[in-house]
Amino acid sequence: MKIITDKNKIDEALGRGVENIYPNREALERVLLSGKRIRLYCGFDPSAPALHIGNAISLMKLGQFQELGHEIIFLIGDFTGMIGDPTDKTAARKKLTRKEVLANAKNYKKQAGAYLKFSGVNPAKIMYNGKWLDKLSFKDLIEITSNFTAQQMFARDMFQERIKAAKPIYLHEFLYPVAQAYDSVAMDVDLEIGGNDQTFNMLCGRDLMKAMKNKEKFVLTMKLLVDASGKKMGKTEGNIVNLDETPENMYGQVMSWPDGVIEAGLELCTNLPSAEVKAMAGEIKQGKNPRDIKMRLAYEITKINQGEKKAKAAEEHFVKTVQKKEVPEEIVNYNLPIADWKLADLLVEVKLAASKGEARRLIEQGGVKVDGNVIKDINKEIKITKGGVLLQKGKRGFVKVIKK
Repeated sequence: MKIITDKNKIDEALGRGVENIYPNREALERVLLSGKRIRLYCGFDPSAPALHIGNAISLMKLGQFQELGHEIIFLIGDFTGMIGDPTDKTAARKKLTRKEVLANAKNYKKQAGAYLKFSGVNPAKIMYNGKWLDKLSFKDLIEITSNFTAQQMFARDMFQERIKAAKPIYLHEFLYPVAQAYDSVAMDVDLEIGGNDQTFNMLCGRDLMKAMKNKEKFVLTMKLLVDASGKKMGKTEGNIVNLDETPENMYGQVMSWPDGVIEAGLELCTNLPSAEVKAMAGEIKQGKNPRDIKMRLAYEITKINQGEKKAKAAEEHFVKTVQKKEVPEEIVNYNLPIADWKLADLLVEVKLAASKGEARRLIEQGGVKVDGNVIKDINKEIKITKGGVLLQKGKRGFVKVIKK
C-alpha cells in the first residue's frame, strides 16, 4: 500500500478541526512523514439506530487518513454500548441489551460509507469490541484495572457534579473508560481519533498501551460542533442531524442551526478547501447575509451524505417551501376511514407528532396549520373530506389527509 507523505495533506489531516494531539503534533507528524503505515480507529457506540453529524466529524478525519494510505478501523462498540458512556452525563445511562445495540448498528456501515471506503484499495475494516471484551475473565479485569486508580475516575467533572448533587455513581460507569482503553490494546493501534469530550477515555487507552505493551499510542481529539453558547449539539440536546435523514430534512435541519454554528460547521462537516472556509467566515464578519452561506453549508452536508442530485433537489425544496412559502408538489397522502378527528390525535395518527404530548406542544406554540391557517386549539375538531385536508407542521412537514 502506497503511503502518501505530502506535507500539505498531512498538515490538513493534523490541523483541520483538530483540537489537540497527544503527546504532541510534532511526534505524530514525524511518523506520518516517515512513510510508516499506521493503524488508527474511532469507536462508535450503537446507542441509537443512526449515526449523526457529530460522528461524521470523526468519520471525515478517518477518511483523510485513509486517503493517505493508512489502515482504518471503524469500531462498533457492541460491548461498550451496553454499558453506556458516562461522559458529560449527570445521570447514569440506560443500559442496553446486546440485541438492542446490534439492531441499532444495523445500518452504520451504509451511513459511514459516505465518508469511508469499505471496498477497493485500502478498505476500512469494521470490528466489534465484543469480540475481545466478551472473553475477559474476572482475573483479566482485575489485572487490567490495576493500571488505574479510583482517584483518576472520581476526578472527572461529571462525577464531581453528581457527588455535589448527591446523585449515584455506579461502579460499571468506572469500567467504561477501562473497556474503551482495552480496545486499543486488543487492536494494537497507533492512533485513536475522537471528539474532545472523549479525551479522558482515549488517554486511558494511551496509559494502558504503555503499561501492557510498552507502546506509544497517539491520541487526536477533534473540536466539537457547538452552538454560540459553547453547548455541544447532540442527541441529548435534540439539535443533531442524523445521517439517515431524508435529503429534505437534512438540508432543512442544517438551515435551522443558529448562525453561530456556521463557521464551525463549514470547517468540521464539509470537504470545502480550508481557504474557502476561511473566506466565507470573513464574509459573515463583514456583514454578508449568513443565510446564503448557511445554505452552502446545508448543501455540502447533504451532498456528502445523499449525493449531488439529491442535495440540489433538497435545496430547491427548501427554497420553494420555506423561502417562498409554497406548498410542495409531492406531499404524503393519508387515507383515513374516520372523518372526524381532534387535531392532536390526527397529528399522531399521520406521524407528524410522536405523541399526544408533542402534538399539544406543537399546536399551542403555533407550529401547526390546517389548510394554511394556524390552529392553536388542541381540541379543534377536524373534518376529513374526500377532497382532503392539508396539515402542515413547522416549515417543512406537509401531509394531506383524505377521507376513504
